[in-house]
Amino acid sequence: MVAMTIVFGSVFAQAGLANSLLKAIGVDGVDWLTSSLGIKSAISLMIIWRWVGYNALIFLAGFQAIPTELFEAAWVDGASTRQTLFRVLVPQLRPVILFAVITSTINGLQIFTESQVLFVLYLWQKAFNDHQFGYGAAIGWSLFAIIALFAIINWRLVSGSERESRPRISWRKGARNGR
Repeated sequence: MVAMTIVFGSVFAQAGLANSLLKAIGVDGVDWLTSSLGIKSAISLMIIWRWVGYNALIFLAGFQAIPTELFEAAWVDGASTRQTLFRVLVPQLRPVILFAVITSTINGLQIFTESQVLFVLYLWQKAFNDHQFGYGAAIGWSLFAIIALFAIINWRLVSGSERESRPRISWRKGARNGR
């Protein structure tokens, strides 16, 4: 984290690589580290750079786990590229997509080093700087609730079509399979 912050700090400095590239194409330099829009853009780029490689490896492992016979069978059956994508690849990658979305959501909500101005820093300041440990704990539980909410929403969105194919179970007396 520290090394990444130092590298990105030098890239987005006033005489850094980002402003040098902008000047090379005829655009005035940006105050990346002092303006509101500049710091948000720099932090966003740093976070994207940090997590794209991780998620790319997760998806690569997911792609490699799909048997090639499924793609060959789709080709033999005359499936188009689009049909192969949505009827073979995406359903096989559903667990990988779910894992990547949930972990990315959790990591996005736990940003601390990159921004130092979001929810986690506020929690830290209230609990340890202001010695309001109860209030800090309440903020921590709120963060947990938000993460759990996003995880449940992501779980339902990604596994939505699987639920539709399951038989309905009713707990009423005498009811069978949703009748």
